[in-house]
Amino acid sequence: MVTTEEWDTIGHAVAACREPAASERSETFAVDDARDLVRSVVPARGEPYQHRCPGDAFEAVAHAIADAEGRFNLEDLQRAAKIPWTQAAVAFAFLKERCVVVPAGGRNHAAASGVPFEDAMIEYHALREKGSEA
Repeated sequence: MVTTEEWDTIGHAVAACREPAASERSETFAVDDARDLVRSVVPARGEPYQHRCPGDAFEAVAHAIADAEGRFNLEDLQRAAKIPWTQAAVAFAFLKERCVVVPAGGRNHAAASGVPFEDAMIEYHALREKGSEA
């Protein structure tokens, strides 16, 4: 049995681990020289951090979206692409930001068009080209 004090301690620890709301952080994407998709986050509190998704992992997520029948979520994409969670989350966040995938109820999403693989790769390469000019 857990005491009230222990429960409160657990609650505070979980709250401290939660990712800040989008309004409480600045998030940007870039493609680096190794062609990794890089998600950079600057939270309102705490230290800035980055996560990466290699180009081939991003392409696997784009294929997983194209192969999905109807709605899907992050777990579905990670499982279908057979890549680590962090890489799938970076790709998914980028594709949501670029409206390649759209909300479809709860945690589920759907492709915004009939050609999600092509849309994903266009957005990736557009970002890559933009980064090379900077």
